[in-house]
Amino acid sequence: QVQLVESGGGLVQAGGSLRLSCAASGRTFSRYSMGWFRQAPGKEREFVVGISRSPPNTYYADSVKGRFTISRDNAKNTVYLQMNSLKPEDTAVYYCAAAATSVLTTTWSYWGQGTQVTVSS
Repeated sequence: QVQLVESGGGLVQAGGSLRLSCAASGRTFSRYSMGWFRQAPGKEREFVVGISRSPPNTYYADSVKGRFTISRDNAKNTVYLQMNSLKPEDTAVYYCAAAATSVLTTTWSYWGQGTQVTVSS
């Protein structure tokens, strides 16, 4: 069982930056692929970025490439999402997720409660 807790969301102006964190419980964090998803009002939840177990390869949605960076610190059981050059269309609830399989899976077993990111124009 893995529990995920996101933090770091907030209100930022367009062009600004935010850093999201996702702290995971348990001692097997390094065995999980980690991902960030987001859901905007009236839209379906979408994949943003994922990072594999080892080596920590990363996979980005086209909409965030070059602006967002995912990283993980296995010693701290934490995954981060650095978001730069934010746009109003990045406004959404951001969710952290964990999968015991490949980061390219469509089956993410564990989810956080979400953190709101609002980008004003």
